[in-house]
Amino acid sequence: MLDIHFIRENADIVKAGAAKKRIDADIDRLLAVDDERKALRFELDSKKAEQNRRSSEIQRASGNEREKLIEAMQHLKNGMAESEERLKGVMEEWQRLMLTVPNIPDMSVPDGASDADNLEVKRWGTPTEFDFTPKDHVELMTALGMVDFERGSKVAGFRGYFLKGDGVLLANAVWQLALKHFSGKKLVPMSVPSLVRREAFLGTGYLPQGEEDLYKTQDGEYLAGTAEVASMAYHMNEIIDLAADPVQFLSFSPCFRREAGAHGKDVRGLIRVHEFFKWEQVILCRAEHDESVRLHEWLNRNTEEFIELLGIPYHTVVNCGGDLGLGQVKKYDIELWVPGEKTYREISSASYFHDFQTRRLNIRYRDAEGNLKFPHSLNSTAIPTPRVLVSIVENYQQQDGTVRVPEALVPYVGKSVIGWTR
Repeated sequence: MLDIHFIRENADIVKAGAAKKRIDADIDRLLAVDDERKALRFELDSKKAEQNRRSSEIQRASGNEREKLIEAMQHLKNGMAESEERLKGVMEEWQRLMLTVPNIPDMSVPDGASDADNLEVKRWGTPTEFDFTPKDHVELMTALGMVDFERGSKVAGFRGYFLKGDGVLLANAVWQLALKHFSGKKLVPMSVPSLVRREAFLGTGYLPQGEEDLYKTQDGEYLAGTAEVASMAYHMNEIIDLAADPVQFLSFSPCFRREAGAHGKDVRGLIRVHEFFKWEQVILCRAEHDESVRLHEWLNRNTEEFIELLGIPYHTVVNCGGDLGLGQVKKYDIELWVPGEKTYREISSASYFHDFQTRRLNIRYRDAEGNLKFPHSLNSTAIPTPRVLVSIVENYQQQDGTVRVPEALVPYVGKSVIGWTR
């Protein structure tokens, strides 16, 4: 959430930011409602001051004069009740409009309407080629007994799957290597809840705009699509200590997404599923732009290094304005090479938000002068499973239908080749 004073003083910049993100936000209406809010607040404050003055007069008065003052006081209270009711309605609209105002993208963010307009900023490795006709991950993993899509759909419905045998071993190996690699960066490991209250989703910016993509329980809670939500809410309504170092989490959780806007896309295999697992990097740091930029690059590089450990070709893109979320200032996507499709597929996103999320979540810290400020927040995917298995098995497949295990994962899988066909 942006500060209303900032919005008022920089209305043209905020409007330009919303346009760059292709987000509809009625800034003019918000400012008009804010004027009404301030006027009603001033009116109520004046009436409360008048109420206090008349209360003193009533205490000193007697007889008919006292009765007249009491009657006038009742009229004043009735007027105050009407003003309070009007203010309540104005505040509801004001809060709703405030939640629609997007953060301003960084100047380095390219213009564009969708992910098709994202710009490549780095490429690592050469796209894998074979001297035989390669198979896709569905055919490979099914033949090797690593996954069962048919029974997954029978039991869990559309996009359901069972990981089995070496599929489970490989996924667990990825988790263990990720834990070692990312915790070595002084990120504190944490297992976080997926079932999270609405306030956390509002605070991180996933509500109200993203509600259609969330699973909701009968108790009004939601299933999170990323550990970012619970991790950010961990310090909700707290004053934290950032005197020495940033708060740095490496959070793990099951994740759930309805993929409501993805009907007909990636319906085959493990690219887009409703239920998956993910390690997530989350940081809270001092409210300094240069620090956010530095940590953003660092978080993204952490994941690049992990992909390089796996030996999978990738490229990194900077997201255009139209591919940024409500709160993101800037975002990188890392995309892995998928031989079966002869294209790169997203595996990680790294974003920074300035104080957009912490202002909503009421997370503060004291600066060197003792002043309370909202810290900056950042997050980045460490690695998700099972999606990463797609690139592993397709890039490491062999002509006989077996799959070599990336060297970094061999100690965790316990073998160098996957060839179990039962």
